[in-house]
Amino acid sequence: MAILTFNRPREQLEVLAKGAGFDVLRIASAEVPWQAGRHLAEFIAQGHHGSMTWMETTLQRRSHPTAMWADAKTALMLGINYGPDHNPLEALKRTSHGTISVYAQGDDYHDVIKKRLKQFAGAVHRDLKTDVKVFVDTAPLMEKPLAARAGLGWQGKHTNLVSRDFGSWLFLGCVLIATKLEADAPEIDHCGTCTACLDICPTQAFPAPYQLDARRCISYLTIEHAGPIPIEFRAAMGNRIYGCDDCLAVCPWNKFASVANEAKLQARDTLKSPQLSDLARLDDAAFRTLFSKNPVKRIGLANFLRNVAIAIGNSGDTQLLESSMHLATHADPIVRGSGIWALRQLLSPDAFARRAHIALKLEINTDVRAEWGDIL
Repeated sequence: MAILTFNRPREQLEVLAKGAGFDVLRIASAEVPWQAGRHLAEFIAQGHHGSMTWMETTLQRRSHPTAMWADAKTALMLGINYGPDHNPLEALKRTSHGTISVYAQGDDYHDVIKKRLKQFAGAVHRDLKTDVKVFVDTAPLMEKPLAARAGLGWQGKHTNLVSRDFGSWLFLGCVLIATKLEADAPEIDHCGTCTACLDICPTQAFPAPYQLDARRCISYLTIEHAGPIPIEFRAAMGNRIYGCDDCLAVCPWNKFASVANEAKLQARDTLKSPQLSDLARLDDAAFRTLFSKNPVKRIGLANFLRNVAIAIGNSGDTQLLESSMHLATHADPIVRGSGIWALRQLLSPDAFARRAHIALKLEINTDVRAEWGDIL
């Protein structure tokens, strides 16, 4: 990148952002008071964060940008478009195939964005002669409220960011700087009376507009939740094996969205609509190979196969019986229990009872025995 004098900082920052591969840049004050910290505290007080205890332990640091860095004056909010080339809701109809959230069908966006943020921040530090700090969503900084404050979009009724230019499909990154710059105007809420994102949620995870109960969210259940999936949510999961895009994909503002340009963020052919029968046979080595440099890998094989088993049970496809039987005898009890649930959905009651009679004589895990039920 060329060394800039920053006589006109806004224009020059945009040049640096484009040069680093970002699609959009907006500027917000990192100092002024906001309500986001209070809203987060209420979210946690209600227990809506579920088992994500890291949100509670970092609550104070998340409360305001200056709680992360006392010298922060300005937030440079950046976005990369990851718009899909198809309607993600169509994949839900292919019930013998797994559905992976759009953001997780390519390379891990954390790696892609962090590299570009560091490139951008380094140039800003060098040319503006200011201290900088880089944040992706792995750090305790609330980037969505900051993005809304910067005019990048607004937080919709599903609590995610919506952009007039990119719809629902925008990865966010932030660079805090110790220099005060003129801020952009915040974006106003354009949701109006629309409730499409609330109405489509399979598990009714929104107790009210602009509120999320993560414990009911399929993205939380398939990614963050450890252990067996609560029975009340299993059927609603359908064939979603990692994340859920329903509330994003249904948003009317997606009519303005465009397909992602960054090749690393585009969907891999192997992850667009993988067959559940193939996924059910993955061992640890094959799992790591399939999801190399991909965010799915972080949940581990057992939780992934748990999700696959639930999808098989929801498929209605008796040709997947062999796959469910394989999972029902898996060494990991979480996988085994989910495989048994899949068998229950695909077998007749009599056939399931016969298998249960045999299995319960050998099974010692309490949770797995509960999946077979009180057959004996």
